Amino acid sequence: MSNDQPPPGEPPEDDPFLKKPQEPTPPAGGPQEPPPPPGPPPGQGPPPGEGPPPGSPYGGSGPYEGGGGQPPPSDPGAFGGGYGGVDPLAGMPPLADFGRRFAARVIDTLIIFVPLFLLSLLGGGWHVTMDNGDTWDEITRQVNTGRQWLWSLISLAVYVGYDTIMIKRDGQSVGKHLMKIRVAMLNDGSVPDTPSALMRAVVLWVPAWVCCFCLWWLVIILTILSDKPYKQGLHDKAGKTVVVSAA
Repeated sequence: MSNDQPPPGEPPEDDPFLKKPQEPTPPAGGPQEPPPPPGPPPGQGPPPGEGPPPGSPYGGSGPYEGGGGQPPPSDPGAFGGGYGGVDPLAGMPPLADFGRRFAARVIDTLIIFVPLFLLSLLGGGWHVTMDNGDTWDEITRQVNTGRQWLWSLISLAVYVGYDTIMIKRDGQSVGKHLMKIRVAMLNDGSVPDTPSALMRAVVLWVPAWVCCFCLWWLVIILTILSDKPYKQGLHDKAGKTVVVSAA
């Protein structure tokens, strides 16, 4: 047994009464995650009768009206459309009546026919004589000549071009503007695009000029009067258009 004593003033290193600072001991199993914040458990919404707090995932400050996180129910007429709903005429402007459509077509036809007829007379296209007192027979005979076929093709191109350009611009020709009606796409009421306006004009004018002028106009009139519910003629069905009031 050793009798060595530590020097005076220096405590022994293993003195049980000497308090040494203790390093924190890490918990077993590694670092732990902080406790979850208070709130409804996953998969459940807020308690019944209580609105969600602002900024919560259930709403409160969402992008839609009322602060909810879900969009409001859609309104079929919110964008001025309503085409093709339960009521096929819901949201659509009033359909143009036949009288205004007929008057508009007469105005447009005269706007093109009169200048073309005068140009034809000046350019030698038509030679109408009254020798035998039958002007209609003279015109019919001349239509069967090659020169008159050329004028017919020119007239056809002018009529189709006039209708196409005017309708694709704002849905109104001169006659339709005067009668306060317009052509619109059936699906959404927009101004017809170029293919729709061209298809509409071709179906309207080509059969009339090529084979059966009076008969074709009768067919167009009957289809407008008999069609339900949109009053579409064959040309409207071809272009997927409808004629509505612009007043």
